[in-house]
Amino acid sequence: MDERSRHDRTIRLLGARLEALAAASERGPRGEQRLDREIVAAVAATRHAVALALITTEEADAVWASVARRHPLARWCRLGPRLAA
Repeated sequence: MDERSRHDRTIRLLGARLEALAAASERGPRGEQRLDREIVAAVAATRHAVALALITTEEADAVWASVARRHPLARWCRLGPRLAA
């Protein structure tokens, strides 16, 4: 897999994971609390992707912001990948 393909795949996977978490957290009671570990794992995955230079910080922020706009009830998503900082 070349560098561009790896980059695009990372962006798609991160977006899909955040979308799934945001949708799940909006659906049920205690959504955020119920998914706390998965949310922290998504933050860690985002940080690792940036640290490995698979995506830039700006791209990571854009993916998180995009999901936050589509899922306004998922408050955790508005905090972005610096959530667990």
